[in-house]
Amino acid sequence: MKSPKLKILDTYIIKKFLGTYFFAIALIISISIIFDLSEKIDNYMDNEAPVREVFIFYLNFIPYFANLLSSLFSFIAVIFFTSKMAYNSEIIAILSSGVSFRRILVPYFISAFLIASISFVLMAYVIPHANERRLDFEYTYMKESPYRVERDLHMQIDTGVYIYMRNYRPNVKRGHQFSMEEFENNKLKSKLMADNIQWDTTKNKWVVNNYYIRKITNTQKDTIIHGNKLDTTLSINPSDLGQYTDIVTTMNMPELNEFIQKKRIQGAENIEEYMIEKHRRFAFPFSTFILTLIGVFLSSKKLKGGMGMQIGIGITLSFAYILFMRFSSMYGIRGGIEPFIAVWIPNIIFALISLLLSRFAPK
Repeated sequence: MKSPKLKILDTYIIKKFLGTYFFAIALIISISIIFDLSEKIDNYMDNEAPVREVFIFYLNFIPYFANLLSSLFSFIAVIFFTSKMAYNSEIIAILSSGVSFRRILVPYFISAFLIASISFVLMAYVIPHANERRLDFEYTYMKESPYRVERDLHMQIDTGVYIYMRNYRPNVKRGHQFSMEEFENNKLKSKLMADNIQWDTTKNKWVVNNYYIRKITNTQKDTIIHGNKLDTTLSINPSDLGQYTDIVTTMNMPELNEFIQKKRIQGAENIEEYMIEKHRRFAFPFSTFILTLIGVFLSSKKLKGGMGMQIGIGITLSFAYILFMRFSSMYGIRGGIEPFIAVWIPNIIFALISLLLSRFAPK
């Protein structure tokens, strides 16, 4: 006789959870778009942004912003409707009918799984390409340059081949104080130095200017060549040297994995930044389960301060989680902590908090 009742209970809680969650997300996105549009409409008009492009920009803005607040609003949704159930004595009635508190958690986990799955798919495959179009729009109509200037660029481009540039400007595809060294059996075989290196878009080749080549031979006299201009056959493209400052946010999971592997081979120094983004795409959706648990434990009992107290505690904890995630990610990027540990530390700590709060759950 319990099975039909449990199915009704599952459906009831799942509808409450997902209904509250999607309503809150839709409401905050609508308000955010209205405020953002009203604030930036003068800039759009000054930069002659087409209406169609503005419309597409906000379409690409929706999945990015929805996912950004996904865990927060799943947490708030749980607290809101669960505390309402508690104050209407629905939780007590369910427990009195012989249903255990653990069994009540099942529909919460089903809902959290659906939200976490959507979040992962968005982060891994949908949002990256939406970000690419969104950032292109912002850089075209809102910002001066999407690129960062690379300074003191060291890179391995092939086996035993290393290049260096004092600085590289991606927007003009030009590097200054360029040098390239070729090694064989850990011995220097040749070295090329040039005032600058420029990407030739017609030939799709790099051209060095005012160059000087020294070839080291087994004889006592080395070969020296110099000239004004020389086409090269470097096995790199401009995209390998300078990207958007937010380049990793525009890559789906396969592209990101390939990009990280390529950067490892090239000996890039900021691998941690890319690894943080990779691990975050798994850790962030998983936080939905932890925050859902905390929300249930906080709101399934009546408190003296009422529903407002529970919502206030919930919002404080959720913002503490977001702040903690930011701090740990920064330590991971700067190399103080392994990227994997830096990203997962907030989830581990808040999972322990949920275990402590489980003591106060109704039995």
